[in-house]
Amino acid sequence: MMTFIKKYKEAIASALFLVAALIVEYGFSFTNQPYVYLPLYGFSYIVVGGPVWIKALKSIKRGTIFSEFFLMGIATVGAFAIGEYAEGVAVMLFYMVGEYAQGGAVNRAKQSIKTLIDQQPDTATVERNGTTENVHPSEIETGEIIQVKPGGKVPLDGELITENASFNTAALTGESKPMSRESGEEVWAGSINKDRPVRIKVTSGYEDTKLSNILTMVQEASKRKAPTQRFMTRVASIYTPIVVWLAVALTFVPYLVVENYVFQDWFYRALIFLVVSCPCGLVISIPLGYFGGIGAASRNGILLKGSDFLDQLRKMKTLFMDKTGTMTEGSFEVREIHPVNGYSQDELLALAACLEQDSTHPIAKAILNRTNGHPLHTVENQQEISGKGLKGTVNGKTVVVGNGDLLEQHGINISDTTIDDPYTYVHVAEDGTHVGTISIADQIKEDSKQAIEGLREHGVNEIVMLSGDNQEVVDHVSRKLGLDRAFGSLLPDEKYRHVEQALNPSKTVGFIGDGVNDAPVITLADIGIAMGGIGSDATVETADVVIQTDQPSKIPLAIDIANFTHRIVWQNIGFALGIKVLVMVLATFGMATMWEAIFADVGVALLAIANAIRIQHKYSD
Repeated sequence: MMTFIKKYKEAIASALFLVAALIVEYGFSFTNQPYVYLPLYGFSYIVVGGPVWIKALKSIKRGTIFSEFFLMGIATVGAFAIGEYAEGVAVMLFYMVGEYAQGGAVNRAKQSIKTLIDQQPDTATVERNGTTENVHPSEIETGEIIQVKPGGKVPLDGELITENASFNTAALTGESKPMSRESGEEVWAGSINKDRPVRIKVTSGYEDTKLSNILTMVQEASKRKAPTQRFMTRVASIYTPIVVWLAVALTFVPYLVVENYVFQDWFYRALIFLVVSCPCGLVISIPLGYFGGIGAASRNGILLKGSDFLDQLRKMKTLFMDKTGTMTEGSFEVREIHPVNGYSQDELLALAACLEQDSTHPIAKAILNRTNGHPLHTVENQQEISGKGLKGTVNGKTVVVGNGDLLEQHGINISDTTIDDPYTYVHVAEDGTHVGTISIADQIKEDSKQAIEGLREHGVNEIVMLSGDNQEVVDHVSRKLGLDRAFGSLLPDEKYRHVEQALNPSKTVGFIGDGVNDAPVITLADIGIAMGGIGSDATVETADVVIQTDQPSKIPLAIDIANFTHRIVWQNIGFALGIKVLVMVLATFGMATMWEAIFADVGVALLAIANAIRIQHKYSD
């Protein structure tokens, strides 16, 4: 109870003084003796009106005279001037109630961000000099080993040393399903260790963890305004001075055109006009609606770097997408090994693995995993041919590992093999002779098909796959997903050109990818989307939207949130303007009192806030 009183002390004090003033004025014989009850009205007004006048004065100092605070200030002072004390206090009191409601709604919208902040531990257990120390995570350097107990939060990004473990990553990804990790795999700060003590080798500093990046992105997102929001800000700057001069005209122009002109009556109507015209409902509810959309998205593992990208998602009609790691798992496996020209499977695999041993590409990892950790020969003069493969010297012989284009470039004929599946082929040649082909397979993500169907339902009528994989593989995946077109064997610059040619002022074009080679295309697209879990840092940095769960089905969910947010914002705009115009007209003809004005201003603002909160509730699970 004491917390409640402390939090709302200004409004409670003002309400008590107002009730006391009304009792003294109407409950006793002081109705015509304002000097008795006027101080009570005055105290009640100062408590809630003082902060509003301070804001008005600050606004005037910044060069903005006709702010909503100034409108309310002159309207309420005018009410006191004509003896409408209770109504003058009520305007300010209910405005403060609206401010409380706004604060509560914003706090609700920020709850998902607070959840992320709470996930960042204050201490970490680090191994040093044969013992363990508890220190702040910022004091730990990359390469050091930390320990996390069952139920504890991982303080820093790192590589799991323990054989295997399970982590709850709900705060980062929005998914309640535990994430299993094997030795050598990445573990994120903010994850909760589920079942056993683990050791982790730190790979990122305190300021560079995925959790820190998420916090930065979400906090910065709230500062970027959507077109609707910017439009209403501009409208308010023009609208406010206009209504002030209309109120002045409503006070004095009737003197010239009506009989029996009474200044006090028309002045009262003008005051009602001013109170009604305050754009508080719009000023509060529109950014709150967008902030609610950002909060709802982040709670579901979708990070938006600005409210303007909610509008871009809603308008997106064309989506280009990468294949590997985006619509497929990106976890390749060796399916078939077909040696030719007298080589064995082990010899073929060893040659390929020698050149791939320092690569982080998923295909390289698949080949290396198949070698079961056997020692590999040293490679000399190694070079990477972008988008095609690798070349180097092993035991004095020139080895080429890559796609068909690479072997053709070196004048090497590919021998016939029995491979006929639509997967990725890695050809191997030694001293100009093709010695075999390795078939690598990737799996389509379980929700990729659902994602495409969801995109169609949300009006994305052109979906195109762009991949560096061979055309046959890309066509195979495209047919399974039901895409409109698919282009394979593309280099990064060719992906860029495809998207560049599609850009058109009449439509919004999106691109989703995960690799570092996708970063330029993500930057180029009207709306760039990155897979944040497995995506490279460069890709995540340049993206407008980051899918933390790596689930393609989150894209239609993001569009759904964008559409719902847009509807809520325009419902609030239409409702607020409609009620205000109605009461303004009634006030002009003397058919409205200050109480109707209070409802048209504060009441509408409260209803608009309540409507905006629906975004949080709708996507809370």
